[in-house]
Amino acid sequence: MPPKPSCTAATLSLTPTAVSPMFQARSIRHCRACGAPTVYRMPADDTRERAICTACETIHYENPLNVVGTLPVWEGRVLLCLRNIEPRRGYWTLPAGFMELGETTEQGALRETLEEAGAEVELEPLFTVLNVPHVSQLHLYYRARMLSDRLDPGPETIEARLFDEREIPWDLLAFRTVRYTLERFFDDRRAGRFGTHSADIA
Repeated sequence: MPPKPSCTAATLSLTPTAVSPMFQARSIRHCRACGAPTVYRMPADDTRERAICTACETIHYENPLNVVGTLPVWEGRVLLCLRNIEPRRGYWTLPAGFMELGETTEQGALRETLEEAGAEVELEPLFTVLNVPHVSQLHLYYRARMLSDRLDPGPETIEARLFDEREIPWDLLAFRTVRYTLERFFDDRRAGRFGTHSADIA
């Protein structure tokens, strides 16, 4: 009988995390409905300050962004992309990006993998769920089985390559979410069972 998948989670804190200056809230200066200036104040029956239009009183909400991607594997090797855009141009990453309106997390992960690496994959179970509160993002990575080793990277990628574990450029990975996901993947593979992992990334 195959081993059952596991689920692990890092210790969570209820203390709010400071937001990076690149991703500060309070960035809505004009109403999206009528164009008038907004002010930040706490609406009735709310617990946070929101951008409220000074003319039509529309309340605008700022919410975290979802990043979706894959950890594609071909014959034991992992697919990484060398970024051609900022931030972290010239560093290696898993194929991933922001969800678009009207798509599911699975659709977004498949789209990003095709756009960034030109790789066709079959999604496997969700692998990592990573809170990145300092940039107000949630990162979701799926394990994925590559259908072939054909790669055709798009303009956001300098190069797409397959790596054995010993070849992973650990010092040149673009993001901590990528490192965490790769570490858990190789740990799980050695253990002979893949789970779903969650963590807060500082």
